[in-house]
Amino acid sequence: MKVLGVSGSPIKDSNTDRALKAALEATGMDYEFVKLIDYTIAPCKACLGCVDTNVCVIKDDGIALAEKAKEADALIIAGFTPYSTLDSRTKAFIERLYPLRHRYGFMKGKPGGIIVTCAVPKESFKLPPACENGINAITYYMMEEGMEAVGSVRVLGNNPCVKCKYGDECDMSGIKMMFGPDATKASAGINKFEDQPEAVTAAKELGKKIAEYLKSKE
Repeated sequence: MKVLGVSGSPIKDSNTDRALKAALEATGMDYEFVKLIDYTIAPCKACLGCVDTNVCVIKDDGIALAEKAKEADALIIAGFTPYSTLDSRTKAFIERLYPLRHRYGFMKGKPGGIIVTCAVPKESFKLPPACENGINAITYYMMEEGMEAVGSVRVLGNNPCVKCKYGDECDMSGIKMMFGPDATKASAGINKFEDQPEAVTAAKELGKKIAEYLKSKE
């Protein structure tokens, strides 16, 4: 059996990537890690040109990625949340899986996992629920395709302004928006997946749940 893991993060070796790899490794099964920034994939154009063939008419990497999802026994989708919603690459990937539903429901019954990285801390009540929005977007896709969403993982990421040279002085600094007018890049710090025990445990547990689900269906 094989598990497909798809990361929408464009950052090399990102928190999202590492959380996804932790989950994949915890399955103890063969797996493939896909990073969407390495592919060209447009969003669905709602033409219904895929209903007869179950293959998208857009000639890009979305066709091959959909085939990977079709052939996999399980799917873990990992994204992040710019502007408090699921990132465009991950959303485009999900949309391009639409051809797999017609008549046959190729994703139906497969276990799925969700990993979302966001910069908004859990205790923040002044900002939109970014992680929840991202998790819901992936969860609803799996629900609507008849998949079994076995779990989700929330990872605390980093506000991009932490790495920007104007992060301490910009009027639009996300650091100050999140942590107050006196916050700085230094006080905000850098969040790493490995330093978040709850997220690390959740990622490994997600992988184990995927494996348990697949084994229960043998």
